[in-house]
Amino acid sequence: MGRAEYKAEQKGDLSMKLSKSIRQWAVVSALLCMWSFPVYGEEQNVYVAGTYINGTDVSGQTVEGAKAILENPDSYCLEVIKKDGKKDTIRGSEIGYQARVTGDLGAVLTQQNTEGRVLGPAVKHQFEVAVSASYDQAALEARIASLPCVSGEGIVKTENARVSSYVSGQIFTIVKEVYGEDVDPEKTKNVILAAVAAGQGSVDLKAQGCYREVTVTSSDAGLKNLRDTMNRCRDMEITYVFGEEKEVLGGSEITSWLTGTSGDQIQVDAEKAGAYVTYLAEKYDTAGKARIFKTVAGNEVELTGPFGWKIDQAYETAALISMIQTGESQPREPQYVMAGADRNQDWGTTYAEVDLTNQHVYMIQEGNVVWDAPCVTGDVAKGYATPDGIYSLTYKEKDRILRGKKKADGSYEYESHVDYWMPFNGGIGLHDASWRGSFGGTIYLNGGSHGCINLPPQKAKILYDYVYKGMPVICYH
Repeated sequence: MGRAEYKAEQKGDLSMKLSKSIRQWAVVSALLCMWSFPVYGEEQNVYVAGTYINGTDVSGQTVEGAKAILENPDSYCLEVIKKDGKKDTIRGSEIGYQARVTGDLGAVLTQQNTEGRVLGPAVKHQFEVAVSASYDQAALEARIASLPCVSGEGIVKTENARVSSYVSGQIFTIVKEVYGEDVDPEKTKNVILAAVAAGQGSVDLKAQGCYREVTVTSSDAGLKNLRDTMNRCRDMEITYVFGEEKEVLGGSEITSWLTGTSGDQIQVDAEKAGAYVTYLAEKYDTAGKARIFKTVAGNEVELTGPFGWKIDQAYETAALISMIQTGESQPREPQYVMAGADRNQDWGTTYAEVDLTNQHVYMIQEGNVVWDAPCVTGDVAKGYATPDGIYSLTYKEKDRILRGKKKADGSYEYESHVDYWMPFNGGIGLHDASWRGSFGGTIYLNGGSHGCINLPPQKAKILYDYVYKGMPVICYH
């Protein structure tokens, strides 16, 4: 073959190769045009295949057709996406759903036309359009409550690490946390209600923070400290002091009151703590209870009365819980709403003593009689007899007008001026009685007072300097 013939053959082969390449490029170009460029005509009036609005398939639909579908109660379905990716569903027909599209459906179609109506494989166009929805609130809430993710059986509950419950004879330990699959029902309900109200097609519970989370783990330093404090309670003692008597609350009883922990504090059963304080009050309170009083004459009389010791049970219950929470043994003198003069003998060694039978008053100071005087007490015949009892001086006051009951005409049953007024039982008190010429004896039986203890003026003046607010005043027959 000559050089000329060889060149001609090469040129023919090249021509054939170019022709083949041009044909292949033409095919590719045609495909690219088909997949990437707008298709004009009637197809521009419908959504492309794979179009979903609010989770509803509207492929091939016009704007009006899509609107009809979205506003059809049977077409609405909310997918509730769970932590594991699985879904629960709420259908419009289950909740009396009615919708009105308020968003711009035409804008979605315009976007697809502008972007070239891409029809490539597995294309799925997802859009959200505003919808105004109405539904049966009660039916929706009932449906939410019945969702397996909310009320399903066998759901593992999320639990924080905690200190173990009380078991007699065993130490407290840390129970490990549990990473569960349960949701917060209230938050989940609100999230779903909002999704339905907006006409959404799906809601992701995990993304919305509906799942409960572990906030305290077994490695938490505060939890370990609580465990150690609770174990110290096993050996603690709280010693209540009542004068010479003591009441010891031991660790074995204390630990049986522990109900767990909250935050960084031990939780104590308030009912049990309160019951213990009530027990102390019943045993050691004296106010209002009968007691034996030994008179100046050496006689013993049984008396009751408001004066004495009375534990402030509400305050003391709170104080007891606080003490237990420290885990430390300690002594304790209770808080009282009313206190006597002495824990071993309520009235102590300084008090006023009124002998109603012998019509005589004594002032006892540090156990000794430092003053005494005859008196006139309440008129027995008229029903004004001065009552027995253990009381305390309310206050003392000079230059006072004492009045009886107010009558219909505005005047009083009586009005008496006294220089020294020392009340101890409501309107009953010790005072001077300048209008009397004699004291003592049996005057009180028919000519007594309205209940007060009348004293000779000069004697009342001296007594006034001895007495003080809160001092015991003891009346007896």
